[in-house]
Amino acid sequence: MIDWNAIDTVFLDMDGTLLDLHFDSHFWLEHLPRRYVELHRLDDSHRTALETRILESRGTLDWYSLAHWSRELSLDIVALKREVAHLIGWRADALAFMEWLKAAPVDVVLATNADRESLGLKLPLTGLDRYVDRIVSSADVGAPKEQPAFWDAMQALHPFDPARSLFVDDNADVLACARDYGIRHLLGIHQPDSRKPGSSHPAFTVVDRFASLLPETPA
Repeated sequence: MIDWNAIDTVFLDMDGTLLDLHFDSHFWLEHLPRRYVELHRLDDSHRTALETRILESRGTLDWYSLAHWSRELSLDIVALKREVAHLIGWRADALAFMEWLKAAPVDVVLATNADRESLGLKLPLTGLDRYVDRIVSSADVGAPKEQPAFWDAMQALHPFDPARSLFVDDNADVLACARDYGIRHLLGIHQPDSRKPGSSHPAFTVVDRFASLLPETPA
């Protein structure tokens, strides 16, 4: 699927691409709403209102900011995430793929919308940072990956040739922005959340197993 001789830089999303999105889905849609009404002693009608409030910020820096939601909800979001941190884990064969990339002659950059508090929780538990050359968070550059400004900032931080770059992400809006920027090699993820059915992105090729991206080994 990939001509690795044509790739110099690999940009990888974290949640839903390398790590199972089940942790985040469970936290934001189940655990946080439940704990919110418990800790503030509210009735269940507030759960739906909270879910709507969260979804309305989709695609913005606030959507991804744990500090923002801690302020908005008067809760310690990081502490609440630690309550279900056992759900944090790699997707399928993502770790094996990262081990292969580590030895390959390419730059590997984690390009994530997760803020530094999220990274501070997930990196020690997964060791993902050991397999990349650089980590760039949208919080660091002031723009989410859904906006061209993210890629302008990435170019300044880690210069790359879009025509010789591969980007893998589970978010179709993010992939569309990268495509518009000129990144040539783009892949979506078939099943970001292991507990939910897979889906396709009509505008992009999707990958189910990372093993399918690896060059064939001569018999």
